[in-house]
Amino acid sequence: MSEDRPTDHAAVPETGDDAAPQSAAAVPEATETAKPAGRRRLPMLLIIAAVLFGLDLLTKCLAVAFIQPGESVPIIGDFARFTLVRNPGAAFSMATGMTWLLTLIAAAVVIGVIRIGRTLRSLWWAIGLGMVLGGALGNLVDRLFRYPGPLQGHVVDFVAIGWWPVFNVADSAIVCGAILLVALTVFGFEPDGTRSGRKHSEETH
Repeated sequence: MSEDRPTDHAAVPETGDDAAPQSAAAVPEATETAKPAGRRRLPMLLIIAAVLFGLDLLTKCLAVAFIQPGESVPIIGDFARFTLVRNPGAAFSMATGMTWLLTLIAAAVVIGVIRIGRTLRSLWWAIGLGMVLGGALGNLVDRLFRYPGPLQGHVVDFVAIGWWPVFNVADSAIVCGAILLVALTVFGFEPDGTRSGRKHSEETH
């Protein structure tokens, strides 16, 4: 009896020239799929926000402790000075009759920034959002815990420069952070770390 058996071609892998292109084509696809995304930036965002929040809280406590209402402490002549103001409105004394609404807006900003930050991969966006978050938290604490009560609290402002309305560290952080975010948007820098113009150029080629 012959012991020769038919070869099962389905079970034998192809090793000829026909198999090489398939293997070579599979490698780039796997590499592209496994390409690591940018580093998450939420920790950086939270660190920046915490530092600015702490600085804002400290400077407000010092202002309340050492500056009397109506008193003006010159820093650079009459151009820059410390003066204590209780502000029921928004940054730079705007919308003074809408304290409760501003409180809700500040709370919404805090929640929104944290949600965006969970998927953030751009360092510059993390810096800008961290500044906005730190400033929003600083003024939100005033509105919740300072006189005359929750949702109606007056924000402590103490820095006066020239004709500019009196402001605090939180106001400065919010404005500077917002300017940075607008600039990033205008120049095409995305929160995921890419640049929209460059991404479009790569796709067209």
